[in-house]
Amino acid sequence: MAAAALMQGAGDNPVGTALSLAVPAQYQDLIEDAGNRCPEVSPNLLAALLTQESGFNPKAKSPVGAQGIGQFMPSTWEAHGIDGNDDGKRDVWDPEDAIPSAGEYLCTIAEDVKNVPGNKQNNMLAAYNAGSGAVRKYGGIPPYKETQNYVRSITALANQSGGGKPATTDQGVTALNAAQKMLGKPYSWGGGNQNGPSTGTCCSPKGRSGESITGFDCSGLTLYAYAQAGITLPRTAAQQYAASEPIKRDEAKPGDLVFYGASASGIHHVGIYVGGGYMLDAPRPGTQVRFSPLDSMSDLYAFARPKSPNNKEI
Repeated sequence: MAAAALMQGAGDNPVGTALSLAVPAQYQDLIEDAGNRCPEVSPNLLAALLTQESGFNPKAKSPVGAQGIGQFMPSTWEAHGIDGNDDGKRDVWDPEDAIPSAGEYLCTIAEDVKNVPGNKQNNMLAAYNAGSGAVRKYGGIPPYKETQNYVRSITALANQSGGGKPATTDQGVTALNAAQKMLGKPYSWGGGNQNGPSTGTCCSPKGRSGESITGFDCSGLTLYAYAQAGITLPRTAAQQYAASEPIKRDEAKPGDLVFYGASASGIHHVGIYVGGGYMLDAPRPGTQVRFSPLDSMSDLYAFARPKSPNNKEI
């Protein structure tokens, strides 16, 4: 799906309307304007959605057919796309049309779900991902894993105060070295934290519990590794992608993260790039922290470089 924004309704914690996340200079004015079209929309959350969904790539196209910097599905664009730059055409591939369209569409969605109980920001984000009808049906965020990850990921990135600086080369190497010391530790669903291996939780999609296993899952390992480099990452793989800066594959350095999934909100796995076609990861229940080929999973989504407002040079 496309971009979304922060609800500032009664009872919510408001976020200032100034844009504080780092975005490409050519899109800053567009996002500032589109993110202030109604009281429910914030430039920061609009920027967070564009970061996650397309990485500000105006040519982005998802496997399911979402298009452009705003990742509009064709039917949604047909109904809600606008001619933002007044050149006589509505072009989903033109950020000058797509970014204003995203802002307008978000205002429409905010109105659609304004009477649903619960957190207004979360309900709006959920409606943007799963549809307003689903949010009204369930009285809030639907019980869809992708939608729940979507809401958490966008909120985590939007709430970063200043975007943070991407990890330095030294920090990436420090993180990789820290993870390498964990080779052989068992996989534990929900396991791992900033201090190292820990018991996990129940249960994986296939019913595997980590409650009796001290170790790491994929994102627990990366969270631990980057904590040793002075960077605080959120807990899940999808949230970690949202808190990282997408990079091209040929720009990847040891320590950068490798993400797998069909979309940004559907990311299900993360590993640490080591070079030579390999990553270091905690693959799945029943395995151990190990080196794995990048093609060990067929849905490689992106390479990205972690960043954090708590980034400290080491």
